[in-house]
Amino acid sequence: MKIAMIGQKGIPATYGGIERHVEELSARLVGLGHDVTVYCRPHYTKSGGTYRGVRLAHTPSINTKHLDAISHTCVSTLAAVAAGADIIHYHALGPSVMSFIPAGLGRKIVATVHGLDWQRDKWGRASKAFLKLGEWCSARFPNRTIVVSKTLKKYYDGKYGMESVYIPNGIQPPAMRPAAVIREKFGLESGGYFLFVGRLVPEKGCDSLVEAFRGVDTDKKLVIAGGSSHSDEYEESLKSAAKADPRIIFTGYVYGETLEELYGNAFLYVQPSLIEGLPIALLEALSYGKPALISDIPENVEVVDGLAGIDLSKFTFRAGDSADLRARLTGLLACGIPDGAGDTLRGHVFANYDWDDIARSTAKVYEEVSGGR
Repeated sequence: MKIAMIGQKGIPATYGGIERHVEELSARLVGLGHDVTVYCRPHYTKSGGTYRGVRLAHTPSINTKHLDAISHTCVSTLAAVAAGADIIHYHALGPSVMSFIPAGLGRKIVATVHGLDWQRDKWGRASKAFLKLGEWCSARFPNRTIVVSKTLKKYYDGKYGMESVYIPNGIQPPAMRPAAVIREKFGLESGGYFLFVGRLVPEKGCDSLVEAFRGVDTDKKLVIAGGSSHSDEYEESLKSAAKADPRIIFTGYVYGETLEELYGNAFLYVQPSLIEGLPIALLEALSYGKPALISDIPENVEVVDGLAGIDLSKFTFRAGDSADLRARLTGLLACGIPDGAGDTLRGHVFANYDWDDIARSTAKVYEEVSGGR
């Protein structure tokens, strides 16, 4: 089938969980015999042609906070319809607003919901209303609605009286690298730092992480790897709060070998989120065998749900509570990481979040939508 992916910034993924999701999924769908086109924004994906067998189509956007996604989605939707796509696959709430166009033309549509974006603090009242419209559209117009977490499935099925399809984010076997680039660029040694990876936006909870870490008595460092996403003021507030503590390092966005080194050599990964869909960064950290200290929101906790032999109370804290986070960090420093914890977590995520399984499940949805072609 001819599949059009719309809503992501583009591939190859440099930053962004949705972009990583689309890249890994699209490449595997090509391997299953599908013809996949990913619609890319020119400010994110610079070159055209193909990548990992996926066709890259550049369509224009108005590159501002409020118009980038929707302008690109509108143009890409028209292009995908004109190109004769068998299935148009939207990613995220905002882009799903445009699903009424192919629906009105009788085209087959799939939408993947990666999170309830209207909950994010960076959006004003009008933008939140638009994203709530996108949520309604994602349940109303597509032939199938995919959700990336069990928490989202419960929400959609209960609110809209539907049967959404749970297909999570995934991971792939990591590349284990010694601390080389990160030693040279940031002065980091293996086992010598706590790590957070993600966008520096309020819902990621990095303000509570910085506040908590500043009160921890340790020689280890805190590495915050990520950058602004239309949230420059928040990023600057984090750096201001951390200014008096030289142990806190902001790397900006990193990817490739540098990111692999950061994951593979961390002492502990920390996920302080207030809101998530299903955090790919958390899955990736666990795939490196790195235990994670996570906020107790359902979307984080479900990643490690069902684990045996690990006291999860030591690895969770109350979301937004910097004092509780500080206590957990201090406790893990004092007691150390339990032997075998990393291997247990790694085995768990590989068993439950495998990209090959995810691609096959998505292809099955396409077959059902298209009537078994």
